[in-house]
Amino acid sequence: MKGFFRWFKSNTKIKRWLLLIIVGILLCCFGIVKILISNQMEFIDVAKIIGVFVLGFVFIVYSIVAIQKRTLEILVEDTDSRQLDEKSKVKSLIFNKRVYNQGPKVVVIGGGTGLNSVLKGLKNYTDNITAIVTVSDYGEQKTESRKMLETLPLDDIKESIVALSSKEGAMEQLMNFKFKYGRLKDLSFSDIYFLAMQDLYKDFTESVKQSQNIFNITGKVLPVTMEEIKICAELEDGTVIESKDKIPEVINDKTCKINRIYITPSNCKPAPGVLEAIQEADAIIIGPGSLYTNVIPNLLVKGVTKAIKESKGFKVYVSNLMTEPGQTDNYTLSEHIKAINEHVGKGIIEYCIYDTGEIVPEYIRKYNMEGADLVEQDTSRVKVEGVYLLQRKISHVENGYIRHNPDAIAASIIQLICDDLKFNNMENNTQYMMLNKKLKDNKKSLKKQQKENKKNIKKTKTKKTKKGKSKFFTKYQERIQSIQESDLKQKEKEKRNKN
Repeated sequence: MKGFFRWFKSNTKIKRWLLLIIVGILLCCFGIVKILISNQMEFIDVAKIIGVFVLGFVFIVYSIVAIQKRTLEILVEDTDSRQLDEKSKVKSLIFNKRVYNQGPKVVVIGGGTGLNSVLKGLKNYTDNITAIVTVSDYGEQKTESRKMLETLPLDDIKESIVALSSKEGAMEQLMNFKFKYGRLKDLSFSDIYFLAMQDLYKDFTESVKQSQNIFNITGKVLPVTMEEIKICAELEDGTVIESKDKIPEVINDKTCKINRIYITPSNCKPAPGVLEAIQEADAIIIGPGSLYTNVIPNLLVKGVTKAIKESKGFKVYVSNLMTEPGQTDNYTLSEHIKAINEHVGKGIIEYCIYDTGEIVPEYIRKYNMEGADLVEQDTSRVKVEGVYLLQRKISHVENGYIRHNPDAIAASIIQLICDDLKFNNMENNTQYMMLNKKLKDNKKSLKKQQKENKKNIKKTKTKKTKKGKSKFFTKYQERIQSIQESDLKQKEKEKRNKN
C-alpha cells in the first residue's frame, strides 16, 4: 500500500493527469446522460453534446499517454544512483537497467582536468562512455613510486577512473594514497594496484578493463596506445624540445611559437578497443585540455584520426576557456582549431562548443598575472574552417579558478544527440525520452547554479569594498588594479629580457 500511495506525492507529477482523466470521464458521462434524458434535440444541442463527449475522450487519451511517459521517467529516476540529490524515489517500481546501457555511445579524447570535466557530466546520461587517454609522462621526472615499481605513467587513466566513479571523493583519496611507513613507504596505492593487475592478467589493457568492473565505474577508460610515447615540440625557429616541462621555459626565452608536435615512436599502434569504440560512437568529443600535450598527441597515434573521420558520429571540439602560457599564448578560438587541422587534416571537427565569455574580471586577472588570458572568440574565422559553432555558458568558478562546467558541457553534447533523434522522428524512442527528461532537469539545476554564483559574486564584491575610499576609487578600482598588475607584468618581462 505504501508503494501505491507514493504515486500521489507532489513530486511524482501524476495527480494532474489523474484529475484530467476524471474530468474527461465526467464530460463523457455528461454527454451520454444528456442523450438518454433528452426527449427532443435540435442540431445545435446534438453538436454541443458531441463536442463535450469528444473533449472528454481526448482528455482521457492524452492523460493516459502522459501517465505512461511520466511512469518511464520515474522508473529512470528511481534507479539512477547518480542522482543522489533527487527527492523522489519510488522504490516499488521495477526498472530495466538496459535504459542506461543502451544510451548514446560517447567517446572522449584528451587528458587532464578538461577531459575529466566532460566525463563527470556525461556519466549522468549514459553508461556507454569511453575515455581515450595518453600514456606518457611527457619527459617529466618519474615519481619515487614509479622508479621503484617501474610502472607506466598512469595519471590520466587514474584521474579518468576517478571522474567516472559514483563516489569521486573517496576514489580520489584511494588512488592518490601514499604509504608513509614500513617497506611500502613513498609507494602509491594506484601504482601497486595496477602493477598487481597487470601481473595477474598479463595484459595492461585487460587489467584496466577489469579495474573498471572492480571499481564499478560508469563507462570505460582506454589507453590510446600500449607504448609509452614521448612528445616532442618543434618551434618555428627549428628548435626541438623533447620534454613537456621545458616547453614553456624555452618558448618564453625564445619568444617563439610551436610549429608542430610529434610523437616518438611515430608508428605506435592504438590499444585494443580504441578504434572500435571510435567507429561505433554516436558522438566523439575532442578536448578540452592542453592543446599540444593532451589533445593533439592522441590524434597522432596510428589509425585514430582515420577512424574519427570515417565515423558517422558527431565530431565535437570543446574549446579551452583560457590560453596556456608557453603553449597557446594569445591563441584565438580559430587558432586552436587550425592547429588541430594542420596536424591531422580537416574533417575531424564538425562542431565547436565555446563559452559565452561572461567571466568575472577579478578571476581573469589571476590568470593574467601568470601570462594566461581568455581565448578570443573570432567566430568569423572559425566558420572559414568549416565548423558549426555552438555558444554555451560552459564556464563556472570553482575554488577561485575558472573551470569547465561538467553539467553544461554534457547538456550541450546530449542536446545534439536529442536533436538528431527528433529529426529522425524518434521522439517516442526510450533513449530520446530518457535524455530529454534529463536535459530538462539539468537546465533547471544549471539556472539555480548560475543564480547562486551571481549572489556569491555580489557578496564577495561587497565584502571587498573598503570604507573611507573615494567614489572615484570605488567606481574605477577594478581598472586601476588591472593597470597596476599589467605594469608589474611588463616590469617582470623587462627583467627577464635583461637577464
